[in-house]
Amino acid sequence: MPRKAPTAAEVTASVAAAGDWLGDIARARRQNSPLGDEKVGPHRAVVAAAVRGTLSLLEGDLPGRSVEVRVPPFGAVQCVEGPRHTRGTPPNVVETDAGTWLLLATGEVSWTEAEDAGWLKLSGIRAGDIAVALPVVRPAK
Repeated sequence: MPRKAPTAAEVTASVAAAGDWLGDIARARRQNSPLGDEKVGPHRAVVAAAVRGTLSLLEGDLPGRSVEVRVPPFGAVQCVEGPRHTRGTPPNVVETDAGTWLLLATGEVSWTEAEDAGWLKLSGIRAGDIAVALPVVRPAK
């Protein structure tokens, strides 16, 4: 039985649970501190729920199969209308860590900032097409 997609409210709540950690990561990265992701953060299940929920919202906002967004080890989705791939590595891939993804998904950092800082691994000319759907959620501050 397929899993029910989370609601925007459920995703917002899961992201809020990781809020302090995300703020610490954003500050450390902007200061070029190596402590960003190494700082003790929320329980793995909290991060997993936030990542999977925000990926699900992105997938709903940009339906399609031409770009794959990967946030190992928590999840990956295919989105953006256009040619789809059926086997092997897709031609258009965005890959990043959980902290960076959640900062992008919440609007804490911009696509340009993350790309310029080297926080994203991009391949294919359509990888940047997901930027139009970011942020996918804006947690209450």
